[in-house]
Amino acid sequence: MSDRPAEAGGLLPPALDDERLDRVVAFLADVSRAEAAALVAGGAVLVDGRPVTTRAARVAAGSEVRVALPPRHDRPAVAPDPSVLVPLVYVDDEVIVVDKPAGLVVHPGAGHAQGTLVQGLLARFPELAGVGDPDRPGLVHRLDVGTTGLLVVARTSAAHASLVGQLARREVTRRYLALVWGHLTEAAGLVDAPIGRARRDPTRMAVSSQGRAARTRYEAVRAFRDPVAVSLLSCRLETGRTHQIRVHLAAIGHPVVGDRRYGGQRASLPAPRPLLHAAELAFDHPRTGERCTFTARAPADLEQVLEALR
Repeated sequence: MSDRPAEAGGLLPPALDDERLDRVVAFLADVSRAEAAALVAGGAVLVDGRPVTTRAARVAAGSEVRVALPPRHDRPAVAPDPSVLVPLVYVDDEVIVVDKPAGLVVHPGAGHAQGTLVQGLLARFPELAGVGDPDRPGLVHRLDVGTTGLLVVARTSAAHASLVGQLARREVTRRYLALVWGHLTEAAGLVDAPIGRARRDPTRMAVSSQGRAARTRYEAVRAFRDPVAVSLLSCRLETGRTHQIRVHLAAIGHPVVGDRRYGGQRASLPAPRPLLHAAELAFDHPRTGERCTFTARAPADLEQVLEALR
């Protein structure tokens, strides 16, 4: 049985005005660009009540877009991609821990049908295809494309259930290093603010009273003053919302350096990506129950920036 609704869609927000129809469908239905194109070509998409089968058709804000979705098990499986090399930190019969590099998308989605981390893992560990969500085999959490660091993947359904349960009970430790703008008034603190999609731009997340509960703890590691005022923080997630650390730190006036989407890209300290690194990951092993702790050194680009600061 499918675990998703038979239809998706709604009124197109201003932020998506004049976008291609396949991109709109990918966003509204949370499917890959390739699947969106197939849905359009197959007549599954209505714009203002009329079928549109041209994927490149432009859609105006305010238009109503409706997408008829096939059952999830009818969707094409995620294809292995041996060309994607994924740095492995630890592997046993139950779990895989990887050190994700910057720029590598974790799973297929809108605009990223191929070349993802999970497709690289599938080529090496084909048993992942039967674990968890068929669109995100083996995954129990994710990292943004620009974020580096540790990610755990389940190799069996039992391991997947165990890790998902540990995440829900907040038993998984996820600690990040973040270089942020400015100096914090308190050396440590907690950002406890719900996060939801931004009303004016649904491609962004924002602190919102209509959002889901989100909690991020932070602690200042070091403050720098030359050539700019920035701080290195250690952040620990108590929840796992999309863009959580980036949104919370921007909300308290300290966006992550290099984070163009949330106000952290500035000429005085340019960076090609948000300087956010998943440095520590700890969980109870799904089979033995033993606490497993992994750490990953900061990547070269973050180290280079830190070495230039005083």
